[in-house]
Amino acid sequence: MTEKQHSGDSYWLNTAPGGERRPALADNLDVDVAVIGGGIAGLCTAWELARAGRGVAVLEADRLAAGVTGHTTAKVTALHSLVYDKLRRTRGSEGARLYARSQAEAIERTAGVVEELGVACEWERRGSYTYVTDADRVDEVRAEARAAREAGLPASFVTETGLPFPVAGAVEVPEQAQFHPRKYLLALADDIEAHGGRLYEDTTVLGLEEGEPCRLSTSTGAFVTARDVVVATHYPVFDRALLFTRLSPRRELVVAGPVPAELDPEGMYITPYGGSRSVRTAPYGDDASRRLLVVTGEHFTPGTGDTRARFDRLAQWARRHFPGVELTHFWATQDNDPTDTVPLVGPLHPRAEHTYVATGFGGWGMSGGMMAGRLLTARITGGECAWAGLYDPRRLASAVREAPAFLRHQAQVAGHFVGDRLRPSPPVEALPPGEGAVVRTESGRMAVYRDDDGALHAVSARCTHMGCLVDFNAAERAWECPCHGSRFDTDGKVVQGPATKPLERRDI
Repeated sequence: MTEKQHSGDSYWLNTAPGGERRPALADNLDVDVAVIGGGIAGLCTAWELARAGRGVAVLEADRLAAGVTGHTTAKVTALHSLVYDKLRRTRGSEGARLYARSQAEAIERTAGVVEELGVACEWERRGSYTYVTDADRVDEVRAEARAAREAGLPASFVTETGLPFPVAGAVEVPEQAQFHPRKYLLALADDIEAHGGRLYEDTTVLGLEEGEPCRLSTSTGAFVTARDVVVATHYPVFDRALLFTRLSPRRELVVAGPVPAELDPEGMYITPYGGSRSVRTAPYGDDASRRLLVVTGEHFTPGTGDTRARFDRLAQWARRHFPGVELTHFWATQDNDPTDTVPLVGPLHPRAEHTYVATGFGGWGMSGGMMAGRLLTARITGGECAWAGLYDPRRLASAVREAPAFLRHQAQVAGHFVGDRLRPSPPVEALPPGEGAVVRTESGRMAVYRDDDGALHAVSARCTHMGCLVDFNAAERAWECPCHGSRFDTDGKVVQGPATKPLERRDI
């Protein structure tokens, strides 16, 4: 990755800037439903509610559709790697069927919205594939194909794909979809406003008082009163059910660039092995002779390891398998994996009556966010949703059944909380331009960054969410918390939650 490419802007953000920003919330507001978070889950929920006649407001801390959703690979599919065989074993055949139905219906709902609104979002139908290259893994994909087919998807086991290298086997589900996520969501935002909804950017929600009605406090000083509140901030900023114990943050890198159209593999592909690799293409502007290749992989816990080396490995893989690619975009996305496989969508905590959450999509937030919008709207409006129980965050049986994953996650968090404080402290004067490190001082640990001009920027190294120590991501020039995934810029400003407060400035 070159210095010019270190900015991390995704192709979706570069090709759909979105015009003027929506205003920040300036005055107190009273609405039926307040949705916190302007990503795909928040905007889909707000759209469904506005269409159901509810007065809705979306409160986004930064820009609409520019956070996790703006950095996704934007595959809209019900085939989620190797999930159905596991669901059949852990949730039974009915649980697997409900999962498949909810995801498949979300895709068709979105297709209908694209047609109804006439959204120019590069919507394309493509087959979806989960593949393996190791013959020893073939039985896994065979089992997945059977389980997905039994769950109701038109799945089959194949050995031939459009990839430019042989596979040992793959699950294929035809007629899935891919699109430009930001173009779609900006159209959704316009339609929300056309139906009376209100959208606010640069408005961080700081406090939530539950009641009848609920009351939100914001960074602008204004308050929002709402009968119902939806927390759709990717990682919940309010966590009264300790959902952070059931979510594991995962960062994944993306490289993209044009390839000759004849190299298009004409499908969406993923393998969970070898550091994971995901491949798709998209239209490349008006140039029909080329397609945009999007390759994802090298997943890791935020704040751990050498991100630049990971980018290099991913780029080398893309160039090796697609020799005509000209890599022009490098960025990263972040996901939260639930410890019991299924996203958490429903009441915020066991006693919640008017507060809801949507989180834990495990890398499949496109179909998951669309599904969440329908499910939460049904709950709020008193409608029926066949799969509400499957996704209910209050579920206990599955959490107990998959306790080993929960315990592993807690052990990792504890290891970072204690072990990161024992790391040796490098001397500040040894920091080269563009680098950062956590250093020990008499007043505590500081996160110190040296910019390209040699100036030092120092902030507290304690994450404002729960106090874990951050670490520096040199490729993206950000401080990251390995415990729960909060991210901050080099001056301490929150880039990604669950933290809502910046890292405190320090003098050095």
